[in-house]
Amino acid sequence: MEQTLTEVTTNTSLLEDVAIFMNEGGVFMWIILGIWIFGILISLERFKSFTLFDTKGDSLMNMIKKNVLMNNVGEAIKICSNTKALLPYILKSGLKRANQTKEQIQDAIESSILEVNPKIEKWMGYLALVANVSTLLGLLGTIHGLIQSFAAVAQADPSSKAKLLALGISKAMNTTAFGLISAVSIMVIHSILISKSDKITAQIEEYSVKLVDLLGTKKHAMATAEVKNEEGSNSPPDIKTAA
Repeated sequence: MEQTLTEVTTNTSLLEDVAIFMNEGGVFMWIILGIWIFGILISLERFKSFTLFDTKGDSLMNMIKKNVLMNNVGEAIKICSNTKALLPYILKSGLKRANQTKEQIQDAIESSILEVNPKIEKWMGYLALVANVSTLLGLLGTIHGLIQSFAAVAQADPSSKAKLLALGISKAMNTTAFGLISAVSIMVIHSILISKSDKITAQIEEYSVKLVDLLGTKKHAMATAEVKNEEGSNSPPDIKTAA
């Protein structure tokens, strides 16, 4: 029972400290908090999207290659249709043109890449903006607090000026601290998300080139085999010499 009361008291004290910290910083603290929450919501959405967009490119490419070499392009297209990841979507656009020229296959893939790029880059610029604005608002809030502190000190008694000035500066620095907390956390999250988006983009570029090469090589091999068959069927019969 005593432990429960202690935990409640501790939690209440923590909440009270946060409330005091926010109130002492003034209106800029709440503005920074709103921007920070906005950045966190964007980050959560991006983490969820990148989880859906990402896939194991090597295993996917191995299954596609196996089916293409077995002349089962339909099965390869089916494999790429059972997921929401971006790489299978792009490879599927190339597989649908497997019977066309290498240039047409490449054009289809490049068109799909241009289509999915905005999905990868969506909201990413806002995270960098949130970090920068949080820092600047923290500094602006501090300057605003210092102006108010110096104005109050100018009208105070000489004996209490030092105390009032120290207290005012302490409160004014709250916005800088909170702005930096917001900026640093969002910058770390932004760096992690950038690494995830770079991984997805690199996979798309790598396996798109491999698919174009695979389909082009396969088609060339089939054309060569057809030419050899035609040459063999059109060759003159062997002349048998009399015994």
